[in-house]
Amino acid sequence: MEDGVKVIEIKKSIFEDNEKEADALRAELKRKGVYLLNLMSSPGSGKTTTLIRLVNLIKDQVRVAVMEADIDSDVDAVKIKEATGIPSIQLHTGGMCHLDAEMTRQGLDNVALDGLDLVILENVGNLVCPAEFDTGSAQNAMILSVPEGHDKPLKYPLMFSICNLVVINKMDVMPYFDFDLDKCKEYIHMRNPKATVIPICAKTGEGVDELAQWLLNEIKNWKN
Repeated sequence: MEDGVKVIEIKKSIFEDNEKEADALRAELKRKGVYLLNLMSSPGSGKTTTLIRLVNLIKDQVRVAVMEADIDSDVDAVKIKEATGIPSIQLHTGGMCHLDAEMTRQGLDNVALDGLDLVILENVGNLVCPAEFDTGSAQNAMILSVPEGHDKPLKYPLMFSICNLVVINKMDVMPYFDFDLDKCKEYIHMRNPKATVIPICAKTGEGVDELAQWLLNEIKNWKN
């Protein structure tokens, strides 16, 4: 344990049928009334900064913990804990670029679920591997940052097709990039017509209220 943050070494799943394990985990979390959000993105998209803004908005309304997955280091978990005061653990994936359901369960075994409404899993920064594995989450969400370009839904179709929510971050720098927001939304809905798209700026807080309300509504519906 470093700086008060528990670090969990995640071992590769021995389950061949990940979907079966994911469904079992999802049902278990449903019974416990715990909403698991699987948050994905490229490295540098602003996941951790977005989480800090989001958690500080909702932590007085729901009981929340964060699991930070990465190949190594505990930088993000420490940052979350210091900035929000909520429970945060780091998951080391042993070099793998994704989490599956059993690996997620190993992380959840180190979280006091009985006192929680929400667990946010910040998956490994990657637009390919994480999209291929069901973690057992209630919903999948992703962050696309403006500097990455509006054509990413065309290049990474699976990621955008499995996400119920797409957050477009770093809207403050849109004037400096060749980024077409309308085109981006069009491409996202080509992959997933039902996806919710919320533009934000995690740095300034723009749009994070809408994101917080979306999540609170989802948690309420999940519990009913």
